[in-house]
Amino acid sequence: MPVEKRTIEEKTVDKAAQALLERAEKEKIGTIWDRWEAMQPFCKYGKHGICCTICNMGPCQIRRDGMTGVCGATAEVIVARNLVRKIAAGCAAHSDHARGIAETLLLTALGKTQGYKITDENKLRRLALEYGIKLENRGEHLKSIEKIAEEVAKITLDEFGKLEGELVFLKRAPEKQQDTWHKLNIAPRAIDREIVEALHRTNMGVDNDYQSLLLHGLRVALADGWGGSMIATDISDILFRSPRAIRAQVNLGILKENEVNIIVHGHEPLLAELIVQAADDPELVTLAKKEGAEGINLAGMCCTANEILMRHGIPAAGNFLHQELALITGAVEVMVVDVQCILPTLPSIAQCFHTKIFSTSEKAKFMGAEHIQFKEEKAYEVAKEIIRRAIENYKNRDKTRVYIPTKESAQFIAGFTTEYIFDMLGGKYRATYRPLNNGIMDGRLRGVVGVVGCNYPGITQDWAHLTLVKELLKKDVLIVETGCAALACAKGGLMTPEAAFEYAGKGLQEICKAVGIPPVLHLGACVDNSRILTACCEMVKEGGIGKSIDELPVAGAALEWMSEKAITIGFYAVASGIFTVFGLPQPVTGSDKVYKFITEELENLVGGKYAFEPDPFKAAKLIIEHLDKKRKALNLRAMLYE
Repeated sequence: MPVEKRTIEEKTVDKAAQALLERAEKEKIGTIWDRWEAMQPFCKYGKHGICCTICNMGPCQIRRDGMTGVCGATAEVIVARNLVRKIAAGCAAHSDHARGIAETLLLTALGKTQGYKITDENKLRRLALEYGIKLENRGEHLKSIEKIAEEVAKITLDEFGKLEGELVFLKRAPEKQQDTWHKLNIAPRAIDREIVEALHRTNMGVDNDYQSLLLHGLRVALADGWGGSMIATDISDILFRSPRAIRAQVNLGILKENEVNIIVHGHEPLLAELIVQAADDPELVTLAKKEGAEGINLAGMCCTANEILMRHGIPAAGNFLHQELALITGAVEVMVVDVQCILPTLPSIAQCFHTKIFSTSEKAKFMGAEHIQFKEEKAYEVAKEIIRRAIENYKNRDKTRVYIPTKESAQFIAGFTTEYIFDMLGGKYRATYRPLNNGIMDGRLRGVVGVVGCNYPGITQDWAHLTLVKELLKKDVLIVETGCAALACAKGGLMTPEAAFEYAGKGLQEICKAVGIPPVLHLGACVDNSRILTACCEMVKEGGIGKSIDELPVAGAALEWMSEKAITIGFYAVASGIFTVFGLPQPVTGSDKVYKFITEELENLVGGKYAFEPDPFKAAKLIIEHLDKKRKALNLRAMLYE
């Protein structure tokens, strides 16, 4: 039976999104919410992870206790194989992103790109030293910055397929975490190797021990968190500038009625960075005015939005579930997409208006979209061509069909990083994490929680993120966020210093007032969850609240998750010792043994474990209980204001 049709208010808490959903209904334009409802009920075997399509003897469904697949695989093995393949896919997505960034660094160092340059030389030098690269040539002459960048890029690219050793960034973790990974034999060797081995192990007739499979899944996830994602973050900072606190705007109100509106959407910042540059090109600004527009308005969507807003203050049009709605405004000349989380329906919705969809990656083409191939060697030319095409399309806009549901957009502060937190807490000349650790030790802060992840069309958009965060803030929990969750809280008004006095407990208020920060810190895009890992490492180094990540009063949450990438992120958090709460369960409920392994038994192995709880109030309670348990184990003083 199909589910009962939901009201617009049940689909999203975002007022601008509600207004556009109402328009979509009137004009009979289907959206992702409609397709989710039409798909109900979901296949229970797939939802529980007990449908196997790996070989051609099936598909096999475990329909009763004791049943096996044709090959003899039990429910535990089928669930574990399916889960490990999802982890591998998520790792592949983040790591392929990282590979592209590293390749661009190499081409830039060799002078073969257009429009790119090394913008954070200090971070490049620090990374070079971490890789064991000497900054001087023989004779003590300093190497050129281009030569250092070339050597860093080559070592970074070697991390994907090297034949010996293990990932360099594992050494950033506390010794206890490293010892645990080595003891369990889950320390990643090379990123691509772990992904390939995951696909091999899960092939029919290979690894048929569910615990063995899941431990390798942890290894693949660690290859993302301490490999691909961390590489993507560091090299992006080197190429495009390490973020600093910056004011930004978010929501569909950033679209302009009298300007050429261009939305960059996806996850890789390579082309978007050049479009940011080209949007200020005097030639193009003049052309826009010649065509009758007042200017060029650039906005981001999803994680491409996070990449350019935290470095340049470019406004964000919204998170994952906003992408179709942006087109339904009728005000967008061009949406340019790269990779990941892009809905295949965008070209068909664009045809209802004048909007053009441009795909730009060989890895991501869409039926009905026009493909403009991005090349690093001609990046600025490609960026200018896209903007020029958008300007030329402005005259085709039907102004009678333009509907921007709000003229206002939420204001917030973005651009927090592991490095910036040093300066933020201690100042330029005495940078330190000591005030953060002291706040936890003194009982002003209960702990720190990372709230990350996607939007899911079956959950009221942003509601779970916002509700969870508000519940945690009341209990003096500092929140750090990335991805669509970050944009949800930005839209919800939680990322300004003033928000502390409306939502936070007294202890957190005191911290926010003293430092001048919001109670919810925007740390960037999905790959920048690696910043959460390195921040945890700095908390351990500072001392006083544990000697390893699993001893810290920290936790993670992804209540509105939908992507394989989210599963991978969750597993590298758990493998790093972090208690992690997902909303809807992963497809593991078809096996009691697998479910118990990841929600109970893993804690005894790696220090972290999962919980699945869709109710944000109950999820907040689980997290508070966990933080209090960690505080008690550390013999920290009671919370000051309880």
